[in-house]
Amino acid sequence: MKAHIKWVDGAMFLGESGSGHTVVMDGPPDAGGRNMGVRPMETVLIGLGGCASYDVVSILKKARQDIRDVHTLLEAERAEAEPKVFTRIHVRFVVTGKGLKEAHVKRAVELSAEKYCSASIMFGRAGVEITHDYEIVDID
Repeated sequence: MKAHIKWVDGAMFLGESGSGHTVVMDGPPDAGGRNMGVRPMETVLIGLGGCASYDVVSILKKARQDIRDVHTLLEAERAEAEPKVFTRIHVRFVVTGKGLKEAHVKRAVELSAEKYCSASIMFGRAGVEITHDYEIVDID
């Protein structure tokens, strides 16, 4: 896996993934930015959410659960002193579907957290406290 980061100006950078996709990263005005893109640490948090969400959807599909939507909400706390690393992250999955079995949703969240989500496992090994929960929204 590769990435290329190009400085634009101020606190703005373009990040290009190895697959050719670009994301704009920028800082707030008080840090020399123009607030034209996500913060670099936000991209890290979004990556964790994407990784975990992919796992949960994939596992539920394999379990033949009738999922219609998944929203993953992340809240993170960072250290106050430099380096301002993540210290705690909470991941909440809101899974919407028809006749979803709670045991399958619970297991999908656990498997993502403990076995499949590389980002979550990497943070955990680095000492970040990561918690997970889920909500099931049943549609008729």
